Amino acid sequence: MNLIEVLSDLCSQSPRPIITIDGPAGAGKTTFARDLQLALSRKQTVQVLHMDDLYDGWELALSSSLTSVLAYIVASHKAEVSYEIATYNWEKSEFDSPVTLTPSEILILEGVGSGQSAIRSEVTAKIWMDIEPAKGLARVLQRDGATVEIEMNQWLIAQSQHFLEESTFAESDFVLTS
Repeated sequence: MNLIEVLSDLCSQSPRPIITIDGPAGAGKTTFARDLQLALSRKQTVQVLHMDDLYDGWELALSSSLTSVLAYIVASHKAEVSYEIATYNWEKSEFDSPVTLTPSEILILEGVGSGQSAIRSEVTAKIWMDIEPAKGLARVLQRDGATVEIEMNQWLIAQSQHFLEESTFAESDFVLTS
């Protein structure tokens, strides 16, 4: 049985399932979330929310406001009610106007900080995607350009501290290495 089949089985047995895909920058979380969404959407509706859309810029990305937004999203998903979120516009360095999202059957939260302890008890499956930090940084710089190198070097420190405080790796149900 492969991971997609295991996750599909877990989701079919869980009311209002939530999957988190966390791990260091550049590990392939977004790509895996897309592939997982495609595979699971054959049987159920699936919504993917990216942490990059919820961060409050570079410096406040992993703050308590992200935790509050995640708790709100998870509670809304579990209650099967629509909810509003504002996504961060990285070009303007501000949030865009809120949009209303309707609940799906499965929710995938993808990105650094998605596996926070504040929401863990509501999560069906916690996935950690691992990568060597230097390799992850190289992937991000190749994808996003050298203009983010200073911010990314600071981000590596912030994400490491976050993972340590949250015990994200240790609390994961599945570990994938890229």
